[in-house]
Formats: sequence, structure tokens, C-alpha cells
Amino acid sequence: MTQTNRLPSRRHRPRGLDIIHDDRDILVVNKEPGLLTMSYHKDQSNTAERILTDYVRKGYARSNKRVFVVHRLDRESSGVLVFAKTYPVQQRLKDNWKDTEKLYLAAVHGHLEPKFSIIESYLAEDKDQFVASTDDPDKGKFAQTAYWVIKETRLLSIIKIKLITGRKNQIRVHFAEKGHPVAGDRKYGFPDKPYERLALHGKFIAFNHPHHGERMVFNTAIPDFFKKIAGSLDESDWGKTK
Repeated sequence: MTQTNRLPSRRHRPRGLDIIHDDRDILVVNKEPGLLTMSYHKDQSNTAERILTDYVRKGYARSNKRVFVVHRLDRESSGVLVFAKTYPVQQRLKDNWKDTEKLYLAAVHGHLEPKFSIIESYLAEDKDQFVASTDDPDKGKFAQTAYWVIKETRLLSIIKIKLITGRKNQIRVHFAEKGHPVAGDRKYGFPDKPYERLALHGKFIAFNHPHHGERMVFNTAIPDFFKKIAGSLDESDWGKTK
């Protein structure tokens, strides 16, 4: 069973994100950098969650329709996000999230050795919302990040990343602690390095549809920013590893 993918006309698409799939149960979008996924403060209007809630209400302010966050991206990151249209759908997606595959594109400073590895640590967040690895398993959450180097420039490594776990700021912390912070990361990396944005993009996601169980696969385009800092970059580079 396949549901209709009802994409809006360009004139009606919400700002700051591109809707790439829309059916009765879910919305899949490609978020631009600089947009929060959601906010803990009710006065924050410029979030993907709020924008998409307005979108599903179709201008009717008294509508009780809304979207429900399934997973998140950092404000500074771009990439694919999944939202549910009802609370039960959100819970079904979260309950089966272990079957979801998420792949990221990133550029990090320096040249990584080895070219493929899995980074593991326990991550803990302090009162200032700064995340770091801890040697005490009781104080942190276990995190695993797999990566493959797909291209190198004189200053950067372009990498494909698979999140085995999904912790807050996991990718940024793991590579910063490895001595190769994500380019443009002013929080965990080099604040004086002149990059216009964080070089981290949620490129690919695959998951089982919460209603009919069909495998849903979404592979977004490589942002122009990455092509610029890498000299050139295309899908053949992305496909060099699995």
C-alpha cells in the first residue's frame, strides 16, 4: 500500500525548509542551517515544528492540527527531518527508531587516521549545555559514531557518518575530541575559522513507515556549501563507501 505524496506548490512551501514527502501520517523535510527543530520556550516561533504546524493548519488558527517531533538536528546543521502528524504515529516511529538508518555528510579539520573507524564514548551534558565525554559510565550515555573518509583537501577531510546512537551534539563532540572538529563549529571547534556555516548535513534517512510498514528512503542533495569547500563533490564521492 502506497500513500499519496502531496507536495505543496512552491508558493505555499514554508520558509527555511523544503518539504520532500507529505502523506496522512508523516512529513519529511530538508531543513536549512540556522533553523531550530523545536524550542523549549513557548515564545520561540521560528522553529521547524512551529512552521510545519502552521503549514498543516493551512491558515486556520483555531485548528487543533499540529506536528510532532520524531528526531532533531542542531540549529546550525542542515538536513532531513521526520515529523509525525499525530501523537500515536510519533510514538510508533520512536518505538521502532532502532531500525532507522541515518547518514550524515560532514567536513572536519585535518586528515583523519584511520580512514574508517567507530568512535565510542559516554557523553554527558553540563549545566551550561556543553556536551563532553566522561570516563564514568554512570554519568553519561553511551555513544557510537562510525565514519568513512570519502575525500580530502589540503585542510579538510570530507566524511560520511553513520550514527549508531543518537545523542545531543554527538558528531560534533566526537570529532572535536579526536582533534578534528567539524568545520564552522564555533562551540566545539575553532571559533576563529572563517566558515559561513557548520559543515554538517543530515543527508540520508531510511525508516519503516508507521502505517503500512513500507521502507521509506530519502537521500537529499549535497549542499552547494560542501561542493565549494571540497573543491568538487558529487554523488559518486558519497557512494564510495557503504
